[in-house]
Amino acid sequence: MALVSQSLPDDEKLLSAGRQLQVGGENRVLKGDEKAAALMLALGPDYGKPIFEELDELEIRQLSRAMARLGPITQEMLDDLMIEFVTTVSSNGSLSGNTDSTERLLLSFLPQEKVDAIMEEIRGPAGRNMWEKLSNVQADVLAAYLKNEYPQTIAVVLSKIATEHASKVLAVLPEELAMDVVQRMLGLDPVQKEILEKIEMTLRTEFMSTLNHQKRRDSHEQMAEIFNAFDRQTEARFITSLEEVNRDDADRIKQLMFTFEDLARLEMSSIQTLLSKLDKRELALALKGANEQVKESFFKNMSGRAAKLLQDDMADMGPVRLKDVDEAQTRMVGIAKDLAAKGEIVILKTKSDDQMVA
Repeated sequence: MALVSQSLPDDEKLLSAGRQLQVGGENRVLKGDEKAAALMLALGPDYGKPIFEELDELEIRQLSRAMARLGPITQEMLDDLMIEFVTTVSSNGSLSGNTDSTERLLLSFLPQEKVDAIMEEIRGPAGRNMWEKLSNVQADVLAAYLKNEYPQTIAVVLSKIATEHASKVLAVLPEELAMDVVQRMLGLDPVQKEILEKIEMTLRTEFMSTLNHQKRRDSHEQMAEIFNAFDRQTEARFITSLEEVNRDDADRIKQLMFTFEDLARLEMSSIQTLLSKLDKRELALALKGANEQVKESFFKNMSGRAAKLLQDDMADMGPVRLKDVDEAQTRMVGIAKDLAAKGEIVILKTKSDDQMVA
């Protein structure tokens, strides 16, 4: 909270910000992050911006989550909070933290793309409301959940989500159930607000929360991608340091990383496809710093004449900067990953994937 207390506006500004808030809710004891969130919402965009500018991105994300889940803050709670930081100041307002107010505040000092990323983490699957979120859930995943619900409930859900997505969900439901749902959708009357809210609440608590938990990304996989983006020296430095702290984590990350040396493990057809997408000078520069195994894996997948020309190009280059070699190799790995994502080549995910069994 030191960052907050260093940048408080004067008494008059605080009172002005407080008067814009609405009274509501019940008194409760605020935790540390809730105090910071309440204060920032009370200050608003104009007076909160200088404080946010002193925070790093991680702190902004943590504070944003706290603001989004804050809920109602009473006048008395806000008064006590202000007194805690500035003993001579009080406020006669209150506030309510929610995703909309959090997003508006973030947009006052952060670019749209950063705000979108922060709010997507807070909201879960993309979408401002439950129906937009459901429209971004894989059709087979949503269908697997809905098939255990009453046909009338399924009809209501499919009538609320995007039409194109509803058609995909309907197509993978059991045929008999799907036809029942179709008939119910054809005769569907306007749904009472209370029933709709109950369905939304059930989906939020029983489905979306479970889905978010299941989709939580493996931290080792994410770190492996970060390490992949390092240059060679930085990668070696971090791996060595991590091995000293936790060898298991280091081994797991190394197992998940796809490095330039792993290109030698690609199938022949995959290497040939990759070769067809590469600039020849870029390939020569990348192979200039490669080990013999990687060089040989590329040479043997080229015609004798093409391999000879490539070797001549590498020799004609003379000494090259290691930085340039690293960048060329990183670009080659990136092209290989793009081809794999398109299904044009196959990348073995772990070092054990190429083990043979009898």
